[in-house]
Amino acid sequence: MSATVEDLTVTYEEDGQTLVKETGKVILSKGAWTTILYRYQNWDKAKQEFGKEMFTIRRYQKRQGSYIPKSKFNISSKEQAEKIVNALQDWLA
Repeated sequence: MSATVEDLTVTYEEDGQTLVKETGKVILSKGAWTTILYRYQNWDKAKQEFGKEMFTIRRYQKRQGSYIPKSKFNISSKEQAEKIVNALQDWLA
């Protein structure tokens, strides 16, 4: 578990191989409950390369000095991300 928001990541390694590579991170809120938007890529074993960029929003709760993952929402495609952005822009206009 991470003690600081800056240390939180979606990067994941197994047996020395990076399987999930974080390519971007925006901290949306800090505090006892923290929300972070990540951009990442998964390793494609068949192609031996990282796949398309994907996005996820993660919520963490700080307990006893460490951040514990509580929920996540994976944005399944660039098209879905664009729809979310457009909806929010319309609502906030």
